[in-house]
Order: sequence, then C-alpha cells, then structure tokens
Amino acid sequence: MSRTFHDPIRRTKIVATLGPASDREGVLDAMVRAGVDVVRLNFSHGSADDHRRRVAAVREAAGRQQRNVAILGDLQGPKIRIARFANGPVELSNDSKFVIDVSLGRDAGDQHQVGCDYRELADDVDSGDVLLLDDGRIELEVEQVEGSRIECRVKVGGKLSNNKGINKQGGGLSAAALTDKDLEDMKTAIDLEVDFLAVSFPRSGADMERARELMGEAGQNIALVAKVERAEAVADADTLDGIILASDVVMVARGDLGVEIGDAQLIGVQKRMIARARTLNRAVITATQMMESMIESPLPTRAEVFDVANAVLDGTDAVMLSAETAAGEFPVETIQAMNRCCLGAERERAAQKSKHRMSDEFHRVDETVALSAMYAANHLEGVAAIACLTETGYTPLIASRIRSGLPIVALSAHPRTLRRMAMYRGVLAIEFNTDDMPNGEVNQRAVAELEKRSLASPGDYVILTRGDHVSAQGGTNAMKIVQAGQQVG
Repeated sequence: MSRTFHDPIRRTKIVATLGPASDREGVLDAMVRAGVDVVRLNFSHGSADDHRRRVAAVREAAGRQQRNVAILGDLQGPKIRIARFANGPVELSNDSKFVIDVSLGRDAGDQHQVGCDYRELADDVDSGDVLLLDDGRIELEVEQVEGSRIECRVKVGGKLSNNKGINKQGGGLSAAALTDKDLEDMKTAIDLEVDFLAVSFPRSGADMERARELMGEAGQNIALVAKVERAEAVADADTLDGIILASDVVMVARGDLGVEIGDAQLIGVQKRMIARARTLNRAVITATQMMESMIESPLPTRAEVFDVANAVLDGTDAVMLSAETAAGEFPVETIQAMNRCCLGAERERAAQKSKHRMSDEFHRVDETVALSAMYAANHLEGVAAIACLTETGYTPLIASRIRSGLPIVALSAHPRTLRRMAMYRGVLAIEFNTDDMPNGEVNQRAVAELEKRSLASPGDYVILTRGDHVSAQGGTNAMKIVQAGQQVG
C-alpha cells in the first residue's frame, strides 16, 4: 500500500481492541487515522458475525487510508469465574466466612456462598491456599475443602457481583489452555484470515505447540501469540523460554499475571519477558490497563504516561489498549495519547542505543545478514534507512531485535506479510512487487521507492538486504550499501 510519511515515524506499534465504542459511526476510521497498527478481536465477547463485521470494516478503513492494519484474534481460554447471585451483588466483610460450592446452582449465590463454573476447582485447592476474585480485589483464604464445598475466610472483603474471575495466588489451577469454545473460535479465526491468534493462559510451550497443531494446514499462516498470564509460565527461565520459542509473539498480560504473582514481582517479570523475547527473536506486546483512566477521561494520568514510556524504553514491540478503545468514551483520543507517549519515549537515546550481540553465534544466513545490516546502519554515518526485500518478514523481524533510531523499511508483495510486520517495532511495511522487474533494476527501484516516500534523500546511504532470488522464502543472503540519488546496481 502506498503512503507518504512526513511526520516522525513511531517505532512502537499500537494494538487497539474493538468493541461497541469502535462501532460508533466514523470512530474506526478515526482510530486508523490516529495510528492503530493492529486491532484486537476479543473472542470473550461478541458473536462470530460481530467479529466478521468488524474485520470487514477494518479492512475497508485500512484500504481507504492505504495502511497495513493487522488483525489479532484473542481466544478466551479457561477464564474461571464464580456463578451468579440470586439477589444481586453481595458485600463480603473481612474475617467473615464464605463458601465457593462447585455444585451449587448457577443463580443460587447469596451472602454466604456462590457457585463456580469450573468443577475441578475443589480438586485444585487445599487449606492455606489464597483465592483472588475480581482481579485480586477480594482475597479468600481456603480453610478446608469438603467435597464440592471450598470453605474460606475473607482476608480482604468488598463488593462481589456475578461472574467475577477467580485466580489462585501462585498459580496451580489445572484447567487446560484451550476450551471447547476456543476450538470453535479457532475455526472462526481461520475463516476470517486473522493475522495473529492469541492463546490465553498457556502453562508451557506444549500448550502453544498443541494450539499450532490444532490450527492445522488451514491456519499455518496465522502467527500465534502466547498470553503469559499464569504464575507457572514465569516460574522458571526454562518454562518461559519454552513458551516464547513455541510462539511467534508473546504478550505480557499483566491482569491475571499480576493477580497470580503479585504486582511487586510483575515489574521485574515484565522487563525480563521483553528482554528475553527480543533475545529469542520474537515480538512482544505489553498489555493491560496502560491507559485505563481514559475509559472515562480525555487525558491519561502521568502514571499511565510513564507506564507506556517505560515499556517503550524496555524495547516492547507493541503496547495494547483494551477497554479504553472497546468500551471507553474516548477511543480516538486514547490512541492519540498513546502515540504521543511512544514518540516522546523514542526520542530518548536509551530507546535508540543498540546492544549488539557481539558474543552470539548465528545459525541462519538471513539472520546473519539482518544483524550485520543493523550493525552497519548504527555505525556508518549518513545512513537514512535499512531496506529489506522480504517474502515472509523474517529478515525485518530479526533486524528489529536491534535497537536503532533508523526506519527498517520492509518491501514485500504479499498482503499477509505486510500486515504481520505491522506488529514489529521499527518496521515500516511497504508494498513492493518485483514480479515484472528485471533483476538488475530491483535495487534501483527499491531506493527510488524510499526517496518517493521521503525516507531517503539524494546523498543518503541506504542499506539493502535481499536474496539472489527475490521471490525465494528464507533466501536473504546479501547486504549492499548504496547511495540515494546515484546509479544503483
């Protein structure tokens, strides 16, 4: 898709969740114009027809604005919830007794007890365990388990209403990562040709491998996102690495993860996850409550600005908005605020300073070329951009694992590849079809494309990466430094 860039190019990508707020007349177009790179379909809400309608609207809006906007489907996963109360919300007092009974009727909850939709909960907990309800706002300590009844003492009370989520402090709930609903939603995701599919609550790399297996041949072009939100997933380095390596993208899903491991640990885990994902050549999204106050306010708090900026400085590929754009009063203003925060943080030297992998051993030719190009770009004076001719987007992904203030321009003919690269930090994806080009003219035309878009000016250096055969997957084997405005061979 053609597009001319005049403003500073934001390197960190913005993911925005769709919902009733984005359905309002003109809002989706304004969201795309404000800078959304990826839209999220939350399969926890809405029907397949709702998602189909929104996908069509996104693709139409992106086409009108000549933008590459990727679509992320997000599976609900085994969200464990209490059942319902017969007479509305109840107020739990500290030190009072409260029972979760997995055999209680769906609507039979009262001041003393409530049901649960996860029948195995009574088998997964024991005396002394702490159950966290409503994103950790209410804490119950298990005193004993009698058959289907989990008898608890209220440690931290408050108002409790229908269908609130349950977490076990420290993790340990045995629910499988993929539910029957998820399997049906997978079919919808494949039918809609989403670009990314997020798997909720994986405990290990095996859960991600299982999801990939279930996607089968029909879903082979969909990139899998691991939503890291269980304590078990971050309990040790090997488990986390296994999840990252089995995925294409990882998400720091700070809601449930923070409830299970505690906010004090979450800070360090977020930083380690971002660093580890980049080291293992995977993209990473930072999510949950990034600008939550903007659900009801046209401006973010300073704490939210700092939260977004810190994720950017840590090297996250993308920052994600949830209810802010799905149900909030100011979806467009939230994206604009996120855009300003990202650009502000990216101006800092720390966001551009490279940590080259001087001690690493490479195992692929295209990886070696990509990282060599970034080293050259960050050290040769006068470089304006790195241009990667790519079939799959792998070379730009690897290049984007190295920090730089320079744009990584990914030139590809394939719409799916262009949309997938909308997730990668610092990568600007441009449609570029070489099918009818003589091989000897490809480099010249690639540089001309950058000049046309004001990404390079006569006299600037451009670092080109490509393969001997431009249409071969995984074929990047050459790097060339050329000068805009000059004859390029």
